[in-house]
Amino acid sequence: MPLLKVILGPTAVGKTEYAIKVAEELGSPVISCDSRQIFKEMSVGTAKPTDEQLARVKHFFIGTHSITENYTAGLYEIEALSLLEELFRSHDVLVMAGGSGLYVDALCNGLDDFPAADLQLRDELNGRLKREGVESLRRELKLLDPQSYEDIDIANAQRVVRALEVTLSTGRKFSSFKTAPHKKRSFEIEKVCLVRPREVLYERIDRRVDEMMARGLEEEARSLLPYRSLPAMNTVGYKELFGYFDGEYDLEEATRLIKRNTRHYAKRQMTWWRRDPSIEWIEL
Repeated sequence: MPLLKVILGPTAVGKTEYAIKVAEELGSPVISCDSRQIFKEMSVGTAKPTDEQLARVKHFFIGTHSITENYTAGLYEIEALSLLEELFRSHDVLVMAGGSGLYVDALCNGLDDFPAADLQLRDELNGRLKREGVESLRRELKLLDPQSYEDIDIANAQRVVRALEVTLSTGRKFSSFKTAPHKKRSFEIEKVCLVRPREVLYERIDRRVDEMMARGLEEEARSLLPYRSLPAMNTVGYKELFGYFDGEYDLEEATRLIKRNTRHYAKRQMTWWRRDPSIEWIEL
């Protein structure tokens, strides 16, 4: 049976280079499983592979879609499965790499059992979000579905809204859908998660943010200001700079917030993967 090797890890741990080296050894392309690197307009702030890295092995799902598309984990599941079916005709082993837990779960386990959007309820919840702020919705989610409160990115207001929408509209906890029976795949899956000592990872995060700023993250974020209301723009590195553009704080504070929020994101990624007993942990 063909094998999919999935290389996971928190942001800045070194997934890109590790995955490329494994892919080179196996003669495989790299299938990206990153919910932001997939967008062509977001390059500096998503730490896409460099031109040199992209030249070493073929990559898929890097800069292939636009932020103006309503792209979801469910769509990724469909597109990635179709790609894997095609690639497995000529490869026994394929390499996938990414840090987006929901996209990894969609590909490996399937998310099709999530209910369709209840647009009326979503509008009501978004109205509450504007009137009451996200903390009110977080408290309600914590009361109704504490597991989702722990698992999802509660800093992302739209994730909180979606979790509440599903819970209230179906009478089932949002977290229960993620633990539904897994779909069978036509290939085996091996997952490894790369880790580093926390202080080392945090140093790498801080250094990478400084490098992003030097490479033009501020200019990239400024070019995306007209799209700031789109879901893709609710991303660490961009939303902090939007606050700077609005005059809420200076550039030094924006940079500090990007580093802090990236560390928080890395912690949430690790929390997500620790619930998966099939993962092999590799310390770099």
